Amino acid sequence: MKYADISELNRALLACNLCPRLRAFAEDVALNRRRFNQEYWGKPVPGFGDPRAKLLIVGLAPAAHGGNRTGRPFTGDETGKWVIGGLYELGLSNLREGVSRDDGLTLKGVFLTNAVSCAPPKNMVRTQEIVNCSTHLKETVELLRELKVILALGSVAFRSVSLVLGVKENFAHLKVTSKRGIYLVGSYHPSPLNTRTGRLTWEEWLRVLRYSWELAN
Repeated sequence: MKYADISELNRALLACNLCPRLRAFAEDVALNRRRFNQEYWGKPVPGFGDPRAKLLIVGLAPAAHGGNRTGRPFTGDETGKWVIGGLYELGLSNLREGVSRDDGLTLKGVFLTNAVSCAPPKNMVRTQEIVNCSTHLKETVELLRELKVILALGSVAFRSVSLVLGVKENFAHLKVTSKRGIYLVGSYHPSPLNTRTGRLTWEEWLRVLRYSWELAN
């Protein structure tokens, strides 16, 4: 383990340039493709949450106009409304929605991050980019010393966490496996594609979160 704590790890992430394609896209969106009339983050997006977390939620990557804009995972986009809103329903977030890095959001026992820390074009990442960023994810897992459960949102996140834990399993919704005292839970990603089509309903999402939290405790 290279870093003393999460804050040090997150500062180091900002200087990462292992994936030039992703860095270039994130910066291009921030400078030339803004949908919001505000300054964009446009860099790798650090993890956020409780450093004593028992539950780690891992998404795919920051949204171009969500986390890449706000600089915080699951903040400022539709997926974030489901993630933070669900945690709020369980009493694990003090706010129903995250809108900016200075909105006062705090999480109880939960940490948020992504398999890939930079926004990818068309939300599609390459295998080598997953491998590159798995080093940061591995350090995150090791620094969360009270971690019991990792909830992986979608097949890419599940594959990334499996790589870190050394698990050989294929993704499936609510698949549960374990390695080195940590449970890995798979879930459909609460993306608009899944939530608007009913593949993942609000009630099912709350069931996934509640199950993961109870497993962690």
